[in-house]
Amino acid sequence: MERFFVALVVPSGFQEEVEQIKQEFSDRYQSRKAFNSPAHITLQPPFEWEPGNIQQVEESLEDFVGNTFPIPIQLDGFAAFPPKVIYINVVKTPELMALQSALIHHLQSTLPSIKRSSHPSFTPHVTVAFRDLTPKNFRQAWPNFEHRSFQGKFIASSLTLLRHNGQRWQLFDEFPLPEEI
Repeated sequence: MERFFVALVVPSGFQEEVEQIKQEFSDRYQSRKAFNSPAHITLQPPFEWEPGNIQQVEESLEDFVGNTFPIPIQLDGFAAFPPKVIYINVVKTPELMALQSALIHHLQSTLPSIKRSSHPSFTPHVTVAFRDLTPKNFRQAWPNFEHRSFQGKFIASSLTLLRHNGQRWQLFDEFPLPEEI
């Protein structure tokens, strides 16, 4: 079994900005785990799947994106899941919330072996520090980020399936969202 998840990957211009923030966490707060994946907004949390049957997941995602359109994404400041996670806040727009809900429903109906998340509420975010951010370093870092500005807007035009290679998450397949007609 291998681990996969579905996300909106942040476009390259913002990837660079997010990487700089991750580097700041690495340098100042010894938190490096966020480097183990490209900047993204998780839509379907990690799940285990037999790699020989990954075509089932790909077909389900192809089917889903056929009825889904690109959506606007707005990044707005920083937030946290104390005492271990600091992230760039993603505005909970109706379009984003509907996309995530529809995707979860679709995957659970077409691929019932994907287990329902133990965290049913969806808080869209782009993680910049987690897991190896100690509570002490969280307490030092959070005052520096709590009111720090970070603004950005982009159009999410594809879903991405990521796979864990044993060390880090890598892009595995991309599913473009069709343009509205």
